[in-house]
Amino acid sequence: ASTAYSYTVRARDVAGNVSAASAALAVTTNAPAADTVAPTVPTGLTAGTITETSVALTWTSSSDTGGSGLAGYDIYRGTTKVGSSVSASYTDSGLTAGTAYSYTVRARDGAGNVSAASSALSVTTKTTSTASSCKVTYTTNDWNVGFTASVKLTNTGTTAINNWSLGFSFAAGQKVTQGWSANWSQTGAAVTGTGLSWNSSLAPGQSTDIGFNGSHTGQNPKPTAFTLNGATCTIG
Repeated sequence: ASTAYSYTVRARDVAGNVSAASAALAVTTNAPAADTVAPTVPTGLTAGTITETSVALTWTSSSDTGGSGLAGYDIYRGTTKVGSSVSASYTDSGLTAGTAYSYTVRARDGAGNVSAASSALSVTTKTTSTASSCKVTYTTNDWNVGFTASVKLTNTGTTAINNWSLGFSFAAGQKVTQGWSANWSQTGAAVTGTGLSWNSSLAPGQSTDIGFNGSHTGQNPKPTAFTLNGATCTIG
């Protein structure tokens, strides 16, 4: 297209004699028609594998009738372009766990025409799973308005728990009156127990037994949740 060519013609007889060339004819091929037609809008935007930090996107391919051909796709997270793809798929990475994101896709042709955005797709990355690395066994011996609580802490993880701090809350106004094998304190319903010099570190699989005496006003329900250094423990 848009190229100049020059043509001449010579006559030839059966004896092989060839005439002089005709006058030259200069010809220029036509320029292609300008492509002003955008590709079709991508449809069917869906999320495949979703992890804590990435989302795999796929969609139905667009078509282009303007003549320049489909060149690829631009992917947007919110209003920010995060990448491009020549196929109908893209994986967005480097995301934050447990966070909602909105995606759209636009198709682009060889002439630079860009389609309208696809329908938005909302995706929430997975929440980081933190397996419990501690177990608390809590038992009581109750009488009248008092009780003795026996607490066993076990490190169920694969690394040592150092300088542990146990936390839980009472639900019925119970009070810690005296404790052993830990430093006990209470603020309102919240109770904290911290390790002593000889038991403040728990190796994987290691347990320590601690306890306290307490008072109650007729009801002594057990705490329903325990934490160790801020991490939730299983109850066993």
